[in-house]
Parts: sequence; C-alpha cells; structure tokens
Amino acid sequence: MAEVRAASPGRRLREALAAGPVQLPGVFNALVARIAERLVFRAVYLSGAALSASYALPDVGLVTLSELVSAAQAITQATTLPLICDADTGFGEALNVERTVIQLESAGVAGIHLEDQQIPKRCGHLSGKALVEPEAMAAKLRAAVAVRRDSDFFLIARTDARGVSGFADAVRRANLYRAAGADAIFAEALETPEEFAAFAKEVPGPLLANMTEFGKSPLLDATTLAGLGYRLILYPVTTLRVALKAAEAVLGEVKASGTQKASLDKMLTRAQLYDLLGYTGYEERDRKYFGK
Repeated sequence: MAEVRAASPGRRLREALAAGPVQLPGVFNALVARIAERLVFRAVYLSGAALSASYALPDVGLVTLSELVSAAQAITQATTLPLICDADTGFGEALNVERTVIQLESAGVAGIHLEDQQIPKRCGHLSGKALVEPEAMAAKLRAAVAVRRDSDFFLIARTDARGVSGFADAVRRANLYRAAGADAIFAEALETPEEFAAFAKEVPGPLLANMTEFGKSPLLDATTLAGLGYRLILYPVTTLRVALKAAEAVLGEVKASGTQKASLDKMLTRAQLYDLLGYTGYEERDRKYFGK
C-alpha cells in the first residue's frame, strides 16, 4: 500500500526542485511510474503525446480531460512521486482551465503545464502550429492561479513560439507568462545548445528543457542543462518508444518462429513483476481480512 503523504504533491515537487535539477521521466502508466520510483527518480511526468498514443490517437488534442484525469489518478495512487501532467491547452479557454486545474489537483497531481497553441493543438516539434495571443494565454494562467486550492500546485507555461514566430517572441511570451503567475517556463523546440543557453539568460527563474527524441531539439545531457540553468529536464515519450519497439520485436519473433523463447532474458520474470505489483502484500491482507 502507498505510504501516507504528509506534504501535498505540489510541496513535494517544490522540495525536489529545491534539492537540485529534477529529471522527469515520462510514465505512460502506473507501473512505469513505480519503476521510476524504485530507480530513485524524484518526480514523474504524464505526456499528452504518450497518453494519446496509448489510445492509438495522434497528439492533436483528441484525448479528453476525463481521460487525462483517470490516467493521472492511476499514477498518483501507485506511487509517492509527484506527478506533472501535460494539460495541453487546458481543454479550452480560461474557464475551462479552471475546471482542468480543479480536477487534476483533486486527482493528486503536483502540477501541470499549459501551452499557448490554438485549438486543435499539434505536437510541439511539427510544423503547422498556430498560437493564441499572448494575453489569452496569460488569462489562462491567471485562471489557474486563482482556482488552485494549494498554492504549491505547480504551474508551468509552455510556449511554442520558437517554431512559429521566432526565438525573440518566445522570450517575450515567456516573461509575460511568468508575470501572469507561471512557476516555471517551458520553451518548446529550441533548436541548438546555444538557444538553450540564450533562453536561460533572457528568462529568469525555473525552466524546463524538453529532451524528446527525433524532434528539433538536440539531446543534451542533464549535467549540461543544469549548468545552463534548467531545473526540470523532461524525457516525455522515451519509455513508451522503447516499450513499443520491444513489443514490436517480440511479436515479430513469435510470428516468425512460433515461440518467444529467445526473448525470455529481455522480460521481467513472474517474480519480478509480482514484486513490482506488491502481490504478496495483497495476499497477506486478504488472508488477514478473513482471519486466516
């Protein structure tokens, strides 16, 4: 069973940040989050792209708020690690953002990020994106600040301006969003190490660096990013990409050879899986309830 948590999720995230830069692995389900906890990560992340992909959908804003809340709650119930969620555009305008924050905070989420794309949004590393006016995004952030019950609930403002209107506009928007109440800034799709460095110089305060694969940003290591001033270092879809590639490989093996024997060394054993699930604890409690 999960341990009792004295501090709020947002407070635990802020304490992790106070201790040093935080690597944020993307976890596409509760069990992957538990693996991250065992490996002593200090926080985890639920990606909109990964959640969409789990429904066999592209990342174009098709997943609903209720689906996001359900997935987030499964993760927060399975691990003590603070969870940051990709809340896309907030599922609408400022009043929709209110409901988004209320529901995700109630689900035990530590924080969210909101982005300044128009609806329907697109993956941040694709062309064809369109932005809302900066003041419209600032209104969403003010709504999120106003409605959060815990002042430690962590609000990250993401700007997609770099790929639409340029680096200078990304800086301008980031500073406006900070003034509107964002606790941290996420500049999507910066294209060079020099841009990461320049952005950190021009936008004070906590920053998030997105190290997604096969995108426009170079894959910089955590030490380099921390040295530039980035406090949150995100790997949003890494675990999902690896898991899907492994699934494809073993299914190809089964189809070709009629057996999975050659892949046994790549699997969690039954004992390892049961240990991760806490299977013994469930059995012990069940016997206790029946007085055995």
